[in-house]
Amino acid sequence: MPHRGFRPSSSEQASAYAVAASELLEVLWGRGQESAAPGTVSPSQLRALLVIERQEGTNLRALGEALGSSAPSVSRLCDRMEAMGLLQRAPSPTSRREVELRLSLRGRALLEEYRALRAAELNAVLERMAPADLAALTDGLAAFHAAASERLSPRRDTDASPLRGDVADSA
Repeated sequence: MPHRGFRPSSSEQASAYAVAASELLEVLWGRGQESAAPGTVSPSQLRALLVIERQEGTNLRALGEALGSSAPSVSRLCDRMEAMGLLQRAPSPTSRREVELRLSLRGRALLEEYRALRAAELNAVLERMAPADLAALTDGLAAFHAAASERLSPRRDTDASPLRGDVADSA
């Protein structure tokens, strides 16, 4: 891993470090998820909840596009989450053929629990960093967030708050 004063010489090298960091985040987040109450959600359900939170009132088609999943898979996923009390379906006020998806209070509480567990794991790592390294990481992550948000949602206003601005924030 890089040392103090490290400057990536190419986007490929930066990408390699980002991949390595994301793998470590997966491990840390997995530890946080294992700390959650038993019988909670699968990773695919968690991603779906994050998309629905970001795009409150979205429909099954848009959720499928965001997840890269087929309509039948998304419908079954939503069936399970609705049965668990994590989301609510309601007829769209603009189209009789569409159904809107919204998080239930339980779904919102679950996302907050996951975020708290993940934050605890991340804070334990960040507290080990020197202040200058932490500041550089913060600047780099802000720039990465802006670029990723633009790539994932080119029609969206990229001046939105970085906190919970897109699925990448938590998933």
